[in-house]
Amino acid sequence: MVRIVVDAMGSDTYPTPDVEGAVLAAREYGVEIILVGDEKLIKPVLVSQNTDGLKIRIVNAPEMLTMKDKGENLVLKARSKDAKNSMAVGIDLVKNGEADAFVSAGNTGAGMVTALFRLGRIRGVDRPALAPIFPTATGTCVVLDIGANPDCKPENLYQFGILGSIYAEKVRGVKNPKVGLVSNGEEEGKGNELVKGATPLFKASKLNYFGNVEGKEVIGGAVDVAVTDGFTGNVMLKTSEAVAKLITDNIRQIIKNGSFLTKIGGLLVKPALGAIKKLLDPGEQGAAQRRAGHAQHDDGRHVGLQADAQHRHHVGLLHAGAHHAAEGGAVEQHPDAGDADNRHAQQQRAVIGIDEIADEDLPA
Repeated sequence: MVRIVVDAMGSDTYPTPDVEGAVLAAREYGVEIILVGDEKLIKPVLVSQNTDGLKIRIVNAPEMLTMKDKGENLVLKARSKDAKNSMAVGIDLVKNGEADAFVSAGNTGAGMVTALFRLGRIRGVDRPALAPIFPTATGTCVVLDIGANPDCKPENLYQFGILGSIYAEKVRGVKNPKVGLVSNGEEEGKGNELVKGATPLFKASKLNYFGNVEGKEVIGGAVDVAVTDGFTGNVMLKTSEAVAKLITDNIRQIIKNGSFLTKIGGLLVKPALGAIKKLLDPGEQGAAQRRAGHAQHDDGRHVGLQADAQHRHHVGLLHAGAHHAAEGGAVEQHPDAGDADNRHAQQQRAVIGIDEIADEDLPA
């Protein structure tokens, strides 16, 4: 049975939505749930739920990381061997083999930093990435990075491509996923120095490299994985959200202020508009499920464990990639991977970028 750790202190109104979502997941998908957080707060909520026949237990973690935790203070809490916050305790359960996945609706930056220091990185991967699922004309697309690494090197983009491809195949079930580099033109040779520097790495790889893709092609479904730096990816994400909200708000306003016939028409198309709104809502595109912990409907649309989650962490890429590497996958040994001082320096550099998004409102 798959064992999933849920940070019960993650959401804005913890622990009620976190516990309720976990119970729903345990019932619907037959997984074992480990609720991590303040037991005194979690237990009353859990007792109020119908948990007959469900495998759910609580691991006490009296402290929590909040949106105020950032910088050196966050690093200390993330690295401390005696850490008692819910993220550290939960991620340690995965690290120690007591669980298969970790899900949180809390501080994105805190989740990334804690996973970075406690789980570590896959050998050959310098930096983790945030990888939401974008709805497209043909299904979905894994887009990475969308904020953890504003400044990247070509090697970082190549590693993101490997991680994204593994995730799309192992978790999303996409066979031989097409990988594209986000650029300002689809023709080879277009793009900034970063894209031009990454292109030869992708072309020489065993990835199913599609080539350059513009934003419209990402949304159009041309690729299954779109790779970019965290700065560009975050702009893509926020712009997409804003356009989606503009469209739905305008439709609602036009119907509200329209004629009687317009209002009748609005009632008739309400179910269809609801479906479109759900498709475009970033909160509906589920968390980055772990390789062994994702859930999938018959239509292929993945869902998160917590309906309340507006901030979602993407530790799953590390888990999926580690499995692939263990099988002799494409992630190669970094020449400095065995150097502890070098690893520490790389982690510190990654924290610089992650800390910038620690208080961002990053949906899945």
